[in-house]
Amino acid sequence: MSSNHEIPSYLTPHGLGPWGNYLEQIDRVTPYLGSLARWVETLKRPKRILIVDVPIERDNGTIAHFEGYRVQHNLSRGPGKGGVRFHQDVTLSEVMALSAWMTVKNAAVNVPYGGAKGGIRVDPKTLSKGELMRMTRRYTSEINIIIGPNKDIPAPDVNTNEQTMAWMMDTYSMNQGSTATGVVTGKPVSLGGSLGRRDATGRGVYVIGCEAASKRGMQIHGARIAVQGFGNVGGVAARLFAEAGARIVAVQDHATTVVHEGGLNIEKLLAHVAANGSVEGFEGADCFIERDQFWGVDCDIMIPAALEQQITSANASQIKAKIILEGANGPTTPAADDILHDMGVLVVPDVIANAGGVTVSYFEWVQDFSSFFWHEDEINERLTRIMREAFAAVWQVGQDNKVSLRTAAFIVACTRVLQAREVRGLYP
Repeated sequence: MSSNHEIPSYLTPHGLGPWGNYLEQIDRVTPYLGSLARWVETLKRPKRILIVDVPIERDNGTIAHFEGYRVQHNLSRGPGKGGVRFHQDVTLSEVMALSAWMTVKNAAVNVPYGGAKGGIRVDPKTLSKGELMRMTRRYTSEINIIIGPNKDIPAPDVNTNEQTMAWMMDTYSMNQGSTATGVVTGKPVSLGGSLGRRDATGRGVYVIGCEAASKRGMQIHGARIAVQGFGNVGGVAARLFAEAGARIVAVQDHATTVVHEGGLNIEKLLAHVAANGSVEGFEGADCFIERDQFWGVDCDIMIPAALEQQITSANASQIKAKIILEGANGPTTPAADDILHDMGVLVVPDVIANAGGVTVSYFEWVQDFSSFFWHEDEINERLTRIMREAFAAVWQVGQDNKVSLRTAAFIVACTRVLQAREVRGLYP
């Protein structure tokens, strides 16, 4: 990583993790920012970081404590927006990077939000539903001082869902003394959630995948696709690609990797996962392969839709895909980016590829404020239009500057963020 970065005292210079990857990405875009580059340090410093203790009483009467985070990276273009994840490997570096990527993502698709992110360092599988509820409510109460419909709007992320958002909304509302549906998105429809939100991120990956394939002269019908992660993002994207005639030749989740050269039956695989919790044991597969062998699967399109830092310098050269669609946040390291570029692989970055979720979250937020709700077809049409327009703009910037789509997306997004910062000025 470039040595010109002042590392904050709460991180160590060695092993910066995802935040280090983000800083490298900012270094790469800086030469294209022109006069706005004088403001670039704004992007290298989160505006606000809140670290909280989350104590709960366990079902057995003992007291457990968990680390909680909420990071607001940049609020120049609007209130913070970003998910909350429950995972045992959550770190401050990770949440900082995720909040920064949300800043870039929101600006890249031009929705009026800044970037934020939250998380609790916990393995949710070790907690009962009651314990999860108490943890979620305590966490919400602790971060209550910085969230709100016009301040910072959380959403689901890894290991969180509509129920989590319902608990967060209710807790915030009880503290406020009135119902505030707009404080979170990704809620159940019965509480002001939006139709189409659950599938939105995966649908966005599909829409962007179709656009990228078209640019590469690739037909979706008959294309071979490998998917890492089979939750709301990977599962939905796989279903939509399969419905369009693509062959899903491999799926990897936390347990194992299933392969079927003729194409996995996605509807049956989704039902199997719903019943068993993973793809392990699926009878419709040709074989199960080792985890690291996934990257060498013969395919046309690869969709990493699990966690960050999955494609690295150690495995990038194994990839046979012509297109990578980043369904997860930060799944490709900068070093792997360079290797894939040299191999001629088109990497469609997360800040465009998986922006469908935040786009429909924006729709949900707008609907909550107006108390007027749209039909699902209308939501999907608006989503498709915004995603296509965003991809077209990023593609053109990439062609004009002869840079990767990731750098092009950062040029578009960082220009918008820093223009807002410049015109607002510094207060006081």
